[in-house]
Amino acid sequence: MLHQTPGLIDEIRARFAHVDACPFQGPRIFFENAGGALTLKTVAETSAKFAAIPDNQGRDNAASHALVDIINTAKADLSVFMNTSSGQFFVGESGTELLFRMIRTACVNAPAGSKVIGSSIEHPASRSAARRWAGIAGLDYVNVPHDDATGLVTAEDYAALMTPDVSVATILHASPVTGMGMDVAAIAQAIRAVAPDCFIIVDGIQHAAHGQMDIDSYGVDGYAISPYKVFSRHGYGIAWISDRLTALPHDQLIDAPTEGWEFGTRDTGSYATMSDVVAYFDWLGGQVSDTTDRGDRIRAAGKAIHAYETHLTNAMINGTGNLPGLRDMEHVSVLAGPDNDAREGLVSITVRDIPSAQVVTRLNEQGIRTHTRKADHYSGNVLTPLGLDDCIRISLCHYNTEHEVAQLLAALKNMAT
Repeated sequence: MLHQTPGLIDEIRARFAHVDACPFQGPRIFFENAGGALTLKTVAETSAKFAAIPDNQGRDNAASHALVDIINTAKADLSVFMNTSSGQFFVGESGTELLFRMIRTACVNAPAGSKVIGSSIEHPASRSAARRWAGIAGLDYVNVPHDDATGLVTAEDYAALMTPDVSVATILHASPVTGMGMDVAAIAQAIRAVAPDCFIIVDGIQHAAHGQMDIDSYGVDGYAISPYKVFSRHGYGIAWISDRLTALPHDQLIDAPTEGWEFGTRDTGSYATMSDVVAYFDWLGGQVSDTTDRGDRIRAAGKAIHAYETHLTNAMINGTGNLPGLRDMEHVSVLAGPDNDAREGLVSITVRDIPSAQVVTRLNEQGIRTHTRKADHYSGNVLTPLGLDDCIRISLCHYNTEHEVAQLLAALKNMAT
């Protein structure tokens, strides 16, 4: 694991901006990664560089030609990063906006009277788009209930409600409320076993920072990420779409190339910063493996990230040093249970007799950044069935440390009433 290689965690942390201090608050521990991960220093440098360039793509000058090359390089980098051998990548306003566009296109082109299927665990980005456009297109929406106790929805859950007339499906890769990762490949296979031509669109926004994206193995048609949650910056989203989703009639300018999905001139810097992210995964993979293949290095990085984050969440749940873990604190409850192999770098809790917002404030006063999730339009689908008005989300990434986990546990231990 990453922490077993001397000095590697320090090298990792040195590559991120504001890793141990907030520019407004001062020293702090960052356990709010699900709300937006830390930014690579190279991303900040690249953003500044391209913000100053006045030229646009598609012009006959050296700068414009260079920008086109940079965009093409970034798309090739993304293809290696997410393991795609076909389809295309494009940039939009945000991951949510891109999910809406892909789902809208699939729905309005679906056969009359067919169905859209999705699950109750999904973030409202995909659920809202699917339900809205199913209604507009005259399609029935089928909801697959998730398991409240585990925070998961499975291939078997989808299979139980699948019928041959399902034409559009949505899948959440990882939950930003429970932190649980779904088996996308198995769910997609269950869908295609009954409706082989179904368009399947995946929300990968929460999963992306934790590595191990393998689109070729999923058998899906669309996958969206939000770069600010995978070490880049705010202001754009990235989508991959299959060749057959690309070919569907979709919103575009009159007489524009049929394969085009972008609106207007996109920021070259947004593409270039994704090359920085891919380069980081490549570097990290070289620290934890001896392979000379770039794709293999990136996959090795993803495996190492997952293993280390599992180590950190286990330390949080089971305890570290002489500190009890969350499972041993009688005043703390862990959403989706303390023993859940599907967890991806996130633990949500409640503290007995203390409102979640107050817990977050008390932790923040000690320099520990977490976040309150409320039973609102973002998280009510998960929290309301549990009888919860809110919870405290503790979300980490592979640049966090066991020492930081220990400080969190000490602070929570002292909240016993």
